[in-house]
Amino acid sequence: MKYLITAAALCVATPALAQDKITLLLDWFINPDHGPIIVAEELDYFANQGLEVEIIPPADPSAPPKLVAAGQGDIAVSYQPSQHLHVAEGLPLVRVGTLVATPLNCLLVLKDGPIQEISQLKGGTIGFSVAGVEEAVLSAMLNRHGVTLEDVEMVNVNFSLSPSLMSGQVDAVIGAYRNFELNQMEIEGVEGRCFYVEEEDVPTYDELIYVANPDRMDIDQTRRFLRATELATQYIVNNPDASWEVFKGYAPELDDELNAKAWADTWPRFALRPEALDEGRYTRFEAFLAESGLVEGTRPVSALAVDLGTE
Repeated sequence: MKYLITAAALCVATPALAQDKITLLLDWFINPDHGPIIVAEELDYFANQGLEVEIIPPADPSAPPKLVAAGQGDIAVSYQPSQHLHVAEGLPLVRVGTLVATPLNCLLVLKDGPIQEISQLKGGTIGFSVAGVEEAVLSAMLNRHGVTLEDVEMVNVNFSLSPSLMSGQVDAVIGAYRNFELNQMEIEGVEGRCFYVEEEDVPTYDELIYVANPDRMDIDQTRRFLRATELATQYIVNNPDASWEVFKGYAPELDDELNAKAWADTWPRFALRPEALDEGRYTRFEAFLAESGLVEGTRPVSALAVDLGTE
């Protein structure tokens, strides 16, 4: 009995093992797109992997990949299309994992509005938030229906995509997320309709990815981070309703109608194998951007993305 008491006392006195710290820079404010990250944090999957993850929403959504490239963060949530541009610009970044494995972007119109086919946008106005990739995506979609960018008027509506569409300022918007803007419009009593980019001659891509500086990253810590998000994704897929409760409990502002609707539309799109790399997606999208004139020449997949599970 004395031995048992002593052993118990030693267990209580033993300090917890130090956790490895990772700084994760998000692409935007916390929302259902970040489900596996938040669930991994709340259910201690990160802690169980020996990690303490600092989750930081950005003040400037364009900054996180650049900050990671400069060594001011360990991992950033970014976008596959942006990754191609960043590497072409010479930033030391590599995709190490996938968060959302399908495109979310769409060309959004009013469901009962005058635009029922993409070809009807000839002579119309299209709102956008970010120039570059969105214009290349839109050009491919329009060309498939006999329309060119010269046939439409592009209007920079900043990030006021659905309001500009609902107000009649534009006939369509590109860059709207099918899991958010559609739900936002429905809540406002206006139904929208998405033309999906991957069904309109745009190569399929990973919407949200994790990027790191290959010269600075700790491979073992990064693998453990991805393992935790994989476990969280498994939990979400097996328990979508319970995982919503976990997610919305992270912060009071997450518990609203829009996030609830977005959660239901987002969780089926999370990458079940975050480490796994589809090289074909990167090859095809790199060629697409080169053909669109957004990058000069093409880079090998190894310069853009890695599968740490095979390293």
